[in-house]
Amino acid sequence: MKKTSLISIAAVAAASALMLSGCAAGTSTSTRACVILPDADSGTRWEPGDRPALEKALTAAGYEADIQNAQGDTSKFATIADQQLSKGCGVMLLVDLQGAGAAVVEKAKAQGIPTIAYDRPITGADYYVSFDNAKVGELQGQMIVDGLAAAGKDIKTASIIYSSGDPADGNAKMFLDGALSVLNAAGAKAAFTMEGTWDGAKAGTLFEQAFTAVKGKVDAVLAPNDNNAASIIAILDKNGLTVPVSGQDASVAGLQNVLLGKQTATVYKPFTIEAKAASDLAISLLKGDKPKANKTLADGTPFIALDPISTSADKVKDVVAAGDAKAADICTADVMAACDKYGVK
Repeated sequence: MKKTSLISIAAVAAASALMLSGCAAGTSTSTRACVILPDADSGTRWEPGDRPALEKALTAAGYEADIQNAQGDTSKFATIADQQLSKGCGVMLLVDLQGAGAAVVEKAKAQGIPTIAYDRPITGADYYVSFDNAKVGELQGQMIVDGLAAAGKDIKTASIIYSSGDPADGNAKMFLDGALSVLNAAGAKAAFTMEGTWDGAKAGTLFEQAFTAVKGKVDAVLAPNDNNAASIIAILDKNGLTVPVSGQDASVAGLQNVLLGKQTATVYKPFTIEAKAASDLAISLLKGDKPKANKTLADGTPFIALDPISTSADKVKDVVAAGDAKAADICTADVMAACDKYGVK
């Protein structure tokens, strides 16, 4: 049941919070939490999800939350950071954008300001808060394995298109490595490997090129997230094909495609759980504590890791029940029958 899964994730976050103790982590005395989000693209979670969740938690604890959005522009990311640092920050919580976070972390450290890499790793950050990225990839790889089995296709001879996220995003490699660990073990081989990107429109263009390269023979697509998957599915639809496609984020479009059978599943990473873990960490740092984490990255960065959830059509209702998606948004006219079938209301 979904409630059990959410309780499990919440327990990890709570355990992380219980580890928060110790001595001062920096020299800044500001009570402002400075946050930079990467973009506001359609289909991303940052503005509708993370911003209000972070702001509510930080302000409820009595701290000022300065939350800005770089709008997909690395130059704007740097400018926002400079402005925030000039006003004073007690902690910086950054979602990296094409590597722009590293320079900001360096500037923050020079001022004694602790830094949190949120959702995406950043070189030099004091902490990293995210879902277990290798596990996310493993779940995505399993979607392809299960989808091909359900379609009666031999994975060892199947024509699979591999795609991945932007290589500048440290998460992308972890997602891909996790997926490959499952796919390689099952004997899968890529018929074509696409250039990595998080840009949905670009993913569509790249998939059209891949589709041409394999002469239209596609048995499955390893897609890194729902945004990319949606563009890939649009091209599959245009060519009259329905094949196993992976994804992640449990976006409205992703959940719709899962319900319609066009996407095998999506990896659900409740942003509310992640935002709470990050907020708890930021608040602890603002209090002058030096928190501990339940894992570490390969470079030694303390990593507060949360458990992701693979969500197929029969579990979409659980995402709605948890409050991370609205049935009214998902159950449009063309999806209503599927919502009724799977109890999404």
